[in-house]
Amino acid sequence: MKLLQDFKAFIMRGNVIDLAIAVVIGAAFGAVVAALVKDLITPIIGIIGKKDFSAFAFTIRGSRFAYGDFFNALIAFLVVAAAVFFLIVVPLNAFIARQKRSIKPADPTTRKCPECLSEIPLAAKRCAHCASVVTPAA
Repeated sequence: MKLLQDFKAFIMRGNVIDLAIAVVIGAAFGAVVAALVKDLITPIIGIIGKKDFSAFAFTIRGSRFAYGDFFNALIAFLVVAAAVFFLIVVPLNAFIARQKRSIKPADPTTRKCPECLSEIPLAAKRCAHCASVVTPAA
């Protein structure tokens, strides 16, 4: 009974549900991209030659090699990779860069000792490392 409760707790954790949603959305996005490649991009590329790459194949000793299907899958992968890069990675990198620019550095709390160059507090009157007298920073 405890094992089933632990399993239920595992399944109901937020990150597992988020991952499941991401997989479902990713599969749906993959289907849309596959249709885009098959119905729009492949015919545009096919203007040069044959319009349906899925028919491209050759046979050796009774084994059929459908390289046209592979070509369609490769185009679909490149479209998905480009969509993820241009719609997610580039905007996210720009957002992170903008956030880094808007964060102001904290005021310094230490300074270098003029004698030994070790870090000392701004209000220090004497260096704790070399014992030289220093004027407090304003």
